[in-house]
Amino acid sequence: MPVLALTRPVSESIARCELTFSSRTPIDVRTARKQHSAYEQALRDAGCTVERLPGADTLPDAVFVEDIALVLDEVAIITRPGAVSRRAESSAIAERLAELRPLAKMAAPATLDGGDVLRVGRTLYVGRSTRTNRAGHEALTDITAPLGYEVIPIEIGGCLHLKSAASWLGEDRVLVDPARVRPTDFHGLETFPVPEGEGAAANALRVGDTVLVAEGFPRTRSMLENAGVKCHAVANTELAKAEGGLTCCSLLLECSGMPGENP
Repeated sequence: MPVLALTRPVSESIARCELTFSSRTPIDVRTARKQHSAYEQALRDAGCTVERLPGADTLPDAVFVEDIALVLDEVAIITRPGAVSRRAESSAIAERLAELRPLAKMAAPATLDGGDVLRVGRTLYVGRSTRTNRAGHEALTDITAPLGYEVIPIEIGGCLHLKSAASWLGEDRVLVDPARVRPTDFHGLETFPVPEGEGAAANALRVGDTVLVAEGFPRTRSMLENAGVKCHAVANTELAKAEGGLTCCSLLLECSGMPGENP
């Protein structure tokens, strides 16, 4: 079935993004937009139809659409982001997703960022982070357990989201940064630890039979390619300064009868 990738432009105000673990450094908006466009092209090259949602220059983190929703086959869950400043991002994404899936919405006191949810089949691994609280875990379980999903909490350390430290590679394989998440927590899965010094490479995006990886981590890419993983390297230097990774910048969902692409 065709895959639709929902994206959103880099905001003019990206320099005022939320930061938790990184020090604030200047972000070149022009370069960030160029890199984001190349990312969108990589999604197309991997077989996606890319639909860019309206921009929001007053919302610094709007490009990171993954945090605002979790899209499953049966439902699109509109999250309640842990950063208050990000909750205004939800309306535009919910409006579009309502055309593609039944919606479920989280409410207070739950907080959950989509970047904390790693889906492997019918299992949802959920990070215990500064953005996702226990009530968020419980709300996700309440929504997804009746649909046959299992929610498993995962302890993380020193990073924003679970997917900062772990990514699905396809089948039963997961890329992990053992400095920030315990590989043994992914019971029954084959884990691929990133080489020392390449922790940021643990955020990768599986699209079809391709895995998008961040440029600048040659040992991780070599490890994956030696394991038979088809990789496509994408520059992400500017959004990385906003604690953003490759998974953060799109919402992927299978759907039929998709409209023409919106570049």
